[in-house]
Amino acid sequence: MKTDSFASQSRKKIIFGIIIIGFSFLIVRLFQMQILQKGFYDQKSQNNSVKKIDKIPIRGLFLDRNKDVLVNNIPSYSIFLTKAEYNLKQNKLLESVLNLEDGHINKFLKENEKYSKFIQLRLKKDTPFNVIAWIEENYEHLQGISYKIEMQRGYPSDVMGSQMFGYLNEISQNQLNKLKDIYKQGDYIGSTGLEKEYETLLRGEKGYDFILIDSRQKLIKKLKDDNSIPTIKGADLVLTIDKELQKVAEESLKGKKGAIVAIEPKTGEILAMASAPDFDLSKFASVTTDEYLQKLINNPSKPFFNRAIMSVKPPGSTFKILEAIAGLELGVIDKNKTYNCIGGAEFYGRYFKCDAVHGIVNITSAIERSCNVYFYHLIYKIGIKKWNEYAEKFGFGKKTGVDLANEVSGFIPDEKYYIKEYGGNWPKSIMASLAIGQGEVSVDPIQLAQFTSIIANNGNTFQPHILKGYIDTKTNKLVENKTNPIHIDINKEVLDIVKNGMFLVVNGRGTAYASRLPDIIMAGKTGTAENPHGADHALFIGFAPFDDPQIAFSIIVENAGFGASHAAPIGKLLVETYLRNKINKDLNKTVAVK
Repeated sequence: MKTDSFASQSRKKIIFGIIIIGFSFLIVRLFQMQILQKGFYDQKSQNNSVKKIDKIPIRGLFLDRNKDVLVNNIPSYSIFLTKAEYNLKQNKLLESVLNLEDGHINKFLKENEKYSKFIQLRLKKDTPFNVIAWIEENYEHLQGISYKIEMQRGYPSDVMGSQMFGYLNEISQNQLNKLKDIYKQGDYIGSTGLEKEYETLLRGEKGYDFILIDSRQKLIKKLKDDNSIPTIKGADLVLTIDKELQKVAEESLKGKKGAIVAIEPKTGEILAMASAPDFDLSKFASVTTDEYLQKLINNPSKPFFNRAIMSVKPPGSTFKILEAIAGLELGVIDKNKTYNCIGGAEFYGRYFKCDAVHGIVNITSAIERSCNVYFYHLIYKIGIKKWNEYAEKFGFGKKTGVDLANEVSGFIPDEKYYIKEYGGNWPKSIMASLAIGQGEVSVDPIQLAQFTSIIANNGNTFQPHILKGYIDTKTNKLVENKTNPIHIDINKEVLDIVKNGMFLVVNGRGTAYASRLPDIIMAGKTGTAENPHGADHALFIGFAPFDDPQIAFSIIVENAGFGASHAAPIGKLLVETYLRNKINKDLNKTVAVK
């Protein structure tokens, strides 16, 4: 009996000890949770009951240099689906109401399986108002379906600007992984063009509303507005583009393939940039149909391709200007040096033709009449090394740094290239082709426009750019875009000789005499670049007015033929449009001041 009593007492002590230890642990844990970690669990409790709802800021506008609106925002209704609350039995009804294909919602849910079931997923954009009215009327019977008023891009002017302005896309998973602190699933982000280049300025800052939800994530009530964080609108971009000039540039290329770049020589500001064919940006603002997208993708002329900065072609006779500068600066010719053009000449066993029999020509008349023979002789005096150096000096063979992605650099061959291709005894006859902007040399329109600006403004300009500045949302003041100056030492006498030749191209007996203007003096140089794959490309570079250049440009019309016939008339139209409009605006300003 004593043994049983002792065992019973021992068991009681053990049980009592376990109870004491258990209570001690609970007391310590409660102290830890309620006292030491109170802040942590308070915050966790709050997060479980208060939900933060994003408010998307209004995206910044695009304004032209005169503050005319080029790209704005227009309201649009979007339908959202929350998987946690959605009832699959609604599929057929919603697909019918929203005009979606059978099975669309199941496919949509499968594609978005990876996302949290509590995230609102955008089911349909640009929904008609009558559909929104129906959803509003039947809201209490619809589970997991809501709508929001969102902003989509609008294009109120007649300017297309497809490749230049660019468009928005819903953020991809890869982008979201890198930018999850700024964006969330379903947000839109600049995908191409200026929309992408200046995304950080345009997007603004999100705001937030706070709502009270229950354990099943259902809305209890919205918290007071005092708790809300307001959005900050994106900055409006003031572009260097002149709306009227841009329209004329685009219209000039309708039905063609090609590009136009017009620049203000003193500042490097791009007045117009057109690339054809283009496409309708409004189709990308709302719902882009597969049919329209496939039409663009399968178009052999590549409308997504910005020919102004991405298409490289031989520069043709426009490159004779570069050669003339090099020859005069190096002293291998002077303004009186002549050659006799009999319609062609032989170099290293090959005969090279000229477009006509020009007779005795000096450097000025050779530019004026685009005499090939003169420049065949000249390049052999300059040599491949110096020719390459001068081309690179003027920005060829490298990117200009314009504020658009995907710019290409073109190609300027040198002796190393030819030795690699042909060996040490490479055929020197190749240089005759380089003399007239043919062969392996390739440039793009923006490089030619920058080159023309440098000549027009006597060796000085700025890096080409499209952003003039942005309007700070807080101060409402313009923050100017600072760009790099470009200075190239060129002897003034050399420039005068070359510019005089370009003056005569348009105003003398030159190749562009049909494009002269009666009251505005334009200078330029035509070019016709041979194309082994079809008709020749037509080129024209120029500037005006001659004594005080305010516009410089390059034009290329692909597979069109002679530059004088198909590119120079466009140059005439650009000059006439821009300078006449500018004169009228300046007069209006003067009258307003008086």
